[in-house]
Amino acid sequence: MPRFRMTVEYDGSPYFGWQRQDNGPSVQGALEAAVRSLTGETVSIRGAGRTDSGVHAVGQVAHADLSRDWEPYKLRNALNAHLAMAKEAVSVLDVAAVTEDFDARFSATRRHYLYRIICRKARLALEHKRAWWVSKDMDHERMHAAAQMLVGRHDFTTFRSVHCQANSPIRTLDRLDVTRNGDLIEIRATAQSFLHNQIRSFAGTLKMAGEGAMTPEDVRVALEARDRKACGPVAPPDGLYFMQVDYPDVIPPRVHSKVETVEDAD
Repeated sequence: MPRFRMTVEYDGSPYFGWQRQDNGPSVQGALEAAVRSLTGETVSIRGAGRTDSGVHAVGQVAHADLSRDWEPYKLRNALNAHLAMAKEAVSVLDVAAVTEDFDARFSATRRHYLYRIICRKARLALEHKRAWWVSKDMDHERMHAAAQMLVGRHDFTTFRSVHCQANSPIRTLDRLDVTRNGDLIEIRATAQSFLHNQIRSFAGTLKMAGEGAMTPEDVRVALEARDRKACGPVAPPDGLYFMQVDYPDVIPPRVHSKVETVEDAD
């Protein structure tokens, strides 16, 4: 069956997370319903990351196998039309035809996340559920210094949920940077894969560093403790964004005879 890769954007606020749920709306469920409404097919859509309730995405990647070999741009437009009719907070940004050995989850080589914190006295209005509001000011340079204690290959038991189902707590964190622009503090994390609640645990701990409650050395000690109680509070989901997924160049797209032009686009 033809396989298609989809790049997906969504507001995570209305959903119980990416993964299909029996008791509430999910992003996966919304996409599968759009495919079913469009084609009559019941498919299982696999995502590169299973974001939690309230977590947003700018560049989630998923794949699906369909019986018809669609022109990718037509499939994108049709899926977006059905998502809009269903009033879903999900948009398909791009569709590509890929070979059957492509897997959105297992072919990924890097995942990129962003966590946004807004430091100001006034509560958030436009950014409500789009960032973590912190009324105290924070020192982002201290946060960045503390973040560097976590970069590299480590046992991240301290920073994973007690409900994490991963077989091993060992991960290689390629990047954890903290920058500031006005009231906005951004934490950017990159790794091949992350543990459940790992980035939100990082954010909560780095907030403590920014407020002066932890030093970079304290963060290093917390990491080495391999004890969940040594971690700072888990940050709320509102500020977390799944930004991008990297794949090896050796996975070629399937070639279509027709490409999208200005005239073809809806």
